[in-house]
Amino acid sequence: MPAMNDTANIVKIAVEMAEQVPQLIGFNQKHSLAAIIQDLCNGWQLTEPELYALQFTDNNNKNYVTEKNRNEIKNGSILCLTFSPSKTAEDILSKVKSGNLDEKTQALQKLSLLSTDMTFALEFINKQGLALIISMVEEGKCQGATSAFCLQSFVELMDHGIVSWDILECTFINRVTSYVNNQALNQDNKVVQASLSILESIVLNSSAKLAHLDKELTIPSLVVHLQSSNPVTQQNAIALINALFLKADHTKRKAISSILNSQKVRNVILTNIIQAASGQVGTEMAHQLYVLQTHQLALLEQRMNTKMDLQDQDAHEKIKELRRIAFDMDSNLTSGDSTTRRQGFAKDYKKLGFKCDINPALDFAETPPGMLALDCMIYFARNHVENYTKVVLENSCRADEHECPFGRTSVELVRLLCEVLRIGEAPSEQGHQYYPMFFTTDHPFEEFFCVCIVLLNKTWKEMRATKEDFVKVFSVVKEQITRALAGQPLSLEKFRGLLHVLTYSEITNLWQQERTNREEWESHARPIVELREQIKPEIIELIQQQRYGFLAEGTRFTKYSPRGQRIKDKFWYIRLSPNHKVFHYGDCDEKSVPALEDLSNKLPVVDIKALVTGKECPHMKDVRGRKTTHQLAFSLLLDSVEVSSLDFVAPDEQVFDYWTDGINALLGNKMTSKEAQNDLDTLLSMDIKLRLLDAEGVDIPQDPPPIPADPPNYDFCYDTK
Repeated sequence: MPAMNDTANIVKIAVEMAEQVPQLIGFNQKHSLAAIIQDLCNGWQLTEPELYALQFTDNNNKNYVTEKNRNEIKNGSILCLTFSPSKTAEDILSKVKSGNLDEKTQALQKLSLLSTDMTFALEFINKQGLALIISMVEEGKCQGATSAFCLQSFVELMDHGIVSWDILECTFINRVTSYVNNQALNQDNKVVQASLSILESIVLNSSAKLAHLDKELTIPSLVVHLQSSNPVTQQNAIALINALFLKADHTKRKAISSILNSQKVRNVILTNIIQAASGQVGTEMAHQLYVLQTHQLALLEQRMNTKMDLQDQDAHEKIKELRRIAFDMDSNLTSGDSTTRRQGFAKDYKKLGFKCDINPALDFAETPPGMLALDCMIYFARNHVENYTKVVLENSCRADEHECPFGRTSVELVRLLCEVLRIGEAPSEQGHQYYPMFFTTDHPFEEFFCVCIVLLNKTWKEMRATKEDFVKVFSVVKEQITRALAGQPLSLEKFRGLLHVLTYSEITNLWQQERTNREEWESHARPIVELREQIKPEIIELIQQQRYGFLAEGTRFTKYSPRGQRIKDKFWYIRLSPNHKVFHYGDCDEKSVPALEDLSNKLPVVDIKALVTGKECPHMKDVRGRKTTHQLAFSLLLDSVEVSSLDFVAPDEQVFDYWTDGINALLGNKMTSKEAQNDLDTLLSMDIKLRLLDAEGVDIPQDPPPIPADPPNYDFCYDTK
């Protein structure tokens, strides 16, 4: 038995070393790393084995082998025997301190690569290496590539969270900020990228230094970097703007938004980022644009949640202006006593569609949408006079029962648009849905409202709706708006074009199809119910096979720290083997889809102890203040001693459902996701329809016919005489 156990713990690997013949060894997971390195050194006749360490050679994994990650070594792995982290850190420090320029540059380049490894980072920081890097940046003696590698090393070392960002002095911040403010054309892109990343981290992690940074850094200097031809520079610049937005107070946010909403800056974002990528920006850039747009729309939240003050004379003047623009101040009302004028005003306010025509201010007492509704209405009246008067006068000429009340519908429409755009909600860490058309106008939300209020009036006419159809009309309008937004229109004109196609008739046809399917799904006739139960196991097996196929195809996940914090531009890929017995995973970049053999790490399905989701996940237990991260998180709890769990955060709800379904199926558990239930309902409905084709036109009773009563006797003899 002991021999069998030893065999199970041994993996066959190759170990390389510069200028040496590789060794093929049996790596025993039960032996200490020191003992294994001692044997390797003996084989190459190397003295002082304590100066050496093993290192992974995978392109996506150059980390040192430690007791924590040694379980990642599998049969066929290739390792490298190299100098230990401590020895390497000493050599790098020596060359950085006293080497010539070429040696210093090479040492810093090597440092920028090795600093991604936590083991090395700890050794380097403990030897005061980080303090040296900081002093080099402060002195500003490094130029070009040397400066770039120095800043990149600092970023990687700090990303481990070993040292607090509060240790930085103003001198360091000033130097890094100068690289961002410097508009020289010959400046190294990597210097700018690292500087932007450093400043973003300072804003997010060091509130004590934020005030000083505000004095040194200006939004216009960041806008210049949005014109860069390098996507990473653009992305880091927007990420820094988002960080400043997040930490600023309301007044500062309005100032930032004012700059970003200028035509010049909007054109830069639209032309240099969105259109330059043909609308297909990278995942991280899409996320940053989504966050930027969410922050800017959030500035409307204050007005959205503000009730109208009955003493607000400016607001009352806006209401009067709405009437004046629509009806052009009938000369009969400019004369006469005040009672006559008030009666005339009340009549006009009724034509405008206010619920309270005596005092329209009361229409803006409910939040949301509060005063935001009045802001949108007066913007429409002032800037789109022709459409405004057409909407108002058309409805004032209709019969009362078919009138589309402009005031009431405008208030409800603003509420709907706030809901669709999620105004007031914090940006999620998985969000990437932004709307390019909002970068084409100075007042995106107000212009959006102007398009939608015309749509609402058109849909109201198409439906020949009455006031009793208010809710129904808005359900159609919401469908039209959400479907058009899903098309990612690049301009408001293209948005109008999509709405033109999505007429009430088209929406009705779509709903009819859905209604027909729903009626089938909701059929409760006993024969159908029994048929469903009979074929249900086959359908569940089919769904399981689809989930296995999805897992075998694999998914790219964004990396998260053990504390549940999203790591920018770090991704990993995982896929299930064709025999559904092993998961293969490893690091990858944003666009590549690694083949199965390129994923060096393996996890046998039999080693999975359990699947947990949400806040039960180990990497979500310390998460605070994030809205949706934990809802898309899941973890595989393992029997392994070295690694207790494999942690994920899905990019969206469908991927979350597919992965949790597939893992549950592999573990022999029931698939419980919403997607699984939807697929089951859809496939059952289709299968039942096919089986019942021959019964078309036959009414299937809700219950089977009753069994006849027993006959009075059982004398069924037939007399042939």
